Amino acid sequence: MNREMNGPRTLFEKLWGAHEIAAAEDGQSLLAIDRIFLHERTGTLALEALRQSGRAIRHPERAFCVMDHIVDTRPGRPGLTRMPGGVEFITATRAAAQQAGIRLFDINDPRQGIVHVISPELGIALPGLTLVCPDSHTCTVGGLGALAWGIGTTQAEHALATGTLRVERPKTLRALFSGTPHPAVSAKDLILALIARYSAVGGLGHAVEFAGPAIEALGVEGRMTLCNMAIEFGAFTGMVAPDEKVFEFLQGREFAPQGALWDRAAAHWSELKSDAGARFDRQLELDCSGMAPQVSWGTSPEHAVGINARVPKPGGAAGRREAMQRALDYMGLKPGQRMEELAIDAAFIGSCTNARLPDLRAAARILRGRRVAENVKAICVPGSMAVRAAAEAEGLHRVFEAAGFEWQESGCAMCFYAGGEGFGGMRAVSSTNRNFENRQGPGARTHLASPATVAASAVRGRLADPRELLA
Repeated sequence: MNREMNGPRTLFEKLWGAHEIAAAEDGQSLLAIDRIFLHERTGTLALEALRQSGRAIRHPERAFCVMDHIVDTRPGRPGLTRMPGGVEFITATRAAAQQAGIRLFDINDPRQGIVHVISPELGIALPGLTLVCPDSHTCTVGGLGALAWGIGTTQAEHALATGTLRVERPKTLRALFSGTPHPAVSAKDLILALIARYSAVGGLGHAVEFAGPAIEALGVEGRMTLCNMAIEFGAFTGMVAPDEKVFEFLQGREFAPQGALWDRAAAHWSELKSDAGARFDRQLELDCSGMAPQVSWGTSPEHAVGINARVPKPGGAAGRREAMQRALDYMGLKPGQRMEELAIDAAFIGSCTNARLPDLRAAARILRGRRVAENVKAICVPGSMAVRAAAEAEGLHRVFEAAGFEWQESGCAMCFYAGGEGFGGMRAVSSTNRNFENRQGPGARTHLASPATVAASAVRGRLADPRELLA
């Protein structure tokens, strides 16, 4: 399966070469797939199509399923789902997963959580593995050094039946982050700044490796935040070379190698990095020194500026100017307005982007001893039940609740509007990854930001710089 290559290789080339079964002349390759994850929004379709075709899952021990996208996250989950008609999705996926004999993390399982949060925290996602899921943010686990990407339902069916997928080989891009950012500037700020500078299609057709001193200094969870939004950069996937931080994060996880197998795996993982002299098709650079916390003003992640900046004036080519003006109209903004003067109605901390334990700690540092501004609806949804339990063991839930945040159970929640609860008609600051029109409810105006910025904004009642409150 390994295709020999002469000379230094990038991390991506090593991962692709290790999984390439055959290469076609049209630029596509047949890749071996190590892990497949499903969720209740798409899992039933793939599993039912497979059953109706009379095909079995080739490696059921490598397939997993979770309830996360439309589950009710209110304490006790009184409604089971927040989506009208969603009960059928949940019950059908439960039955299909059980019939197929794959591992299911159901609503009441203590390991339940958002798919891209639990796959690394359980050790299902590992450095060097290929992992696919019918969800665009599957690239999140590239933060461990995995080769992961989102697929469609038909592709999920094919991967389940054969353990392979036909994939067009992307080009390579290294995003190099230099300098030392302010402690309040997080991975979310770094990726928003990158997308703002190089656009939401800046990584189109590429596998992006995030590198440089600022990336090496990030914790594993921060690296997953970066890779999570590689798809917002237009990339095929994102990844960070695994190091001792990753090994420490993974050791002892439920599905990670144990004993002698761990030693062998860690030795192999230590080789998963771009060789000196490896050539990338493109390289982009971003200096993090002096960078302010970022916040979006429009309806694309590329519509982002420093929290201390002003709403920009539409500019550039005609198409870009028109898109910027449409965004301004939808968001109800005018060029020149100070971002810090924009009053908010809601604040949300959650999603596969920013709902891990370090994210909740960062927000709690801002909230401790403070209260959410009057008339601001504030909600925190931990990324998994394990994250929730760990946060409660540290007393973080009491900090959130004392500040006026709702403390909920795990799920995708209001990252997107599923026809139930949302922020319809509100201006919200959110730790999520997407801000297109109506994403969080009809007429919702979403400003993307880090958990620290969300917390600071909730306290001020307007978009706010977390550096001020930390000082």
